[in-house]
Amino acid sequence: MAEFTLHDLQCFDAVVRTGGFQPAAATLHRSHPAVFAAVAKLERQLGLVLLDRSGYRVRPTEAGLSFHRRAHQLLRELEGLHVHAAQLSMGEESEIHVVIGDLCPRPQVLGMLGRFFAQCPGTRLHLHFEAVGGPWERLFDGEADLILHWVDKGDARVEWVDLCKVPFIPVVAPGFLPERIEQPITLGGMHAFTQCVMRDTARHSPRRDYFMVEGAPQCMVADQGMKKEIILQGLGWGHLPRFLIEEELRDGRLHSIAGPHMPGRTDELVVARRRDRPHGPIANRLWDHIQQEAPALRRALEPKTPAS
Repeated sequence: MAEFTLHDLQCFDAVVRTGGFQPAAATLHRSHPAVFAAVAKLERQLGLVLLDRSGYRVRPTEAGLSFHRRAHQLLRELEGLHVHAAQLSMGEESEIHVVIGDLCPRPQVLGMLGRFFAQCPGTRLHLHFEAVGGPWERLFDGEADLILHWVDKGDARVEWVDLCKVPFIPVVAPGFLPERIEQPITLGGMHAFTQCVMRDTARHSPRRDYFMVEGAPQCMVADQGMKKEIILQGLGWGHLPRFLIEEELRDGRLHSIAGPHMPGRTDELVVARRRDRPHGPIANRLWDHIQQEAPALRRALEPKTPAS
């Protein structure tokens, strides 16, 4: 079997990903004949038919799908090697991208980042604020070195460090609900009342809905701070992180409506990054710094008094 080249693999991968030779050529900034010839040569060298060309769009054969899975892994490893070599050649990274999700207690998290980057004057911090599925999407689009949010811990592509638990409590302002509302309150019983919900900032991933009452009137907001104000003003109800509303629960400006049918939810705030990409020295030091600060973050978020 003759040796195939990196160029051959890149052309085949682009055809599978884009669904045709012309879009693959445009993606690779090569000519259509060059891409077509590279894939044909690869097939001859392997003795396999990798693409089904009988339809309007080319499709990988069964053998082509299997081969592409391995080839794609190899190409991703190569991409990571290029990134690693670039980081080694330039020393410390000139910039780091961090995404803060809507679960984060911002004063504590921003303080933690501020203390670290005060010691790294040569590295520019790019901060992004995303909600719901937005942080996760940024991580896998290659637009974030790390995120502070929740993660799917079953995804082998990520590694994470637990920072703290974030309880979410369903709350209303005094007088928002009629006195005779059926107890204990159910999600169905809240159908007639405006629900304040977070807007998912993910751009192309499937939308994720949490605590949603299907068919209820909604008020969409961009962040937890605006959501809290909407609820405080009696314009809606919703779930808020406990760290954001402890004072209001104590002084009665907000009432918890948690119960057996609406227990709320506890999410785990983590710092996460991809396992399948190399990380430079600053990113690794930041990772270690956040792990070291995690106990202090947990202590800062412990409830001062029992929420009522």
